Amino acid sequence: MTTTAVPADHLRLRERKKLRTRRALVDAALELFTERGFEATTLDDLCAAVEVSKRTFFRNFAGKEDVALTPAQDMWAAFLDELERREPDAGRPVMEMVQDCLLAAVGRMTAGDWARQVRLGELLAARTPSMGAYGLHLCDRTTREALAILRRRLDLGGVDDLRARLVLDLLVAAWRGALKSWASLPGEPASGDLTACLRAAFAAIPGCLTLTAAPKA
Repeated sequence: MTTTAVPADHLRLRERKKLRTRRALVDAALELFTERGFEATTLDDLCAAVEVSKRTFFRNFAGKEDVALTPAQDMWAAFLDELERREPDAGRPVMEMVQDCLLAAVGRMTAGDWARQVRLGELLAARTPSMGAYGLHLCDRTTREALAILRRRLDLGGVDDLRARLVLDLLVAAWRGALKSWASLPGEPASGDLTACLRAAFAAIPGCLTLTAAPKA
């Protein structure tokens, strides 16, 4: 049996078309969900807006929550890539390393509409329980994948040592806090504003570990 090789330029064309379809679905989903409401917008509405079939939609996304949170997922994928590629410095705190990786991941999100899409997704998730739950699942999945990368590349002690997991939990908590602060800014905050909020959240981590308070009078 013989096979016919697919030309490389044809593969590139097919991948570019798939990428354009994904982007169009994300754009349309966020606009429709924001305008009509997440629950009120059906998959039929979304597919009709982009002129694709449901089969095409499900080749790209698991569901409405997945497509709406794709911009955030792209950033977390870049974060995991940074963890894989960055050479660790011996003796440097792991917390600093993962913070640098997350800042680098945000810096890699150069698409002109990425910041707006992330903000729309965050605002939708704040009022849509299923999106909020999916976002938490995404953070947990990313944490587990990041921990596996760190354990593979670094000597972090035994599997019962919780410090690396706590480092990543603090990182995700800082991200979520920064994202909420950034999304509540007036106007159309840019990715640079998100970076500033993220740095401020990172700077607050040491203080949270020693925070004391007196009872209210």
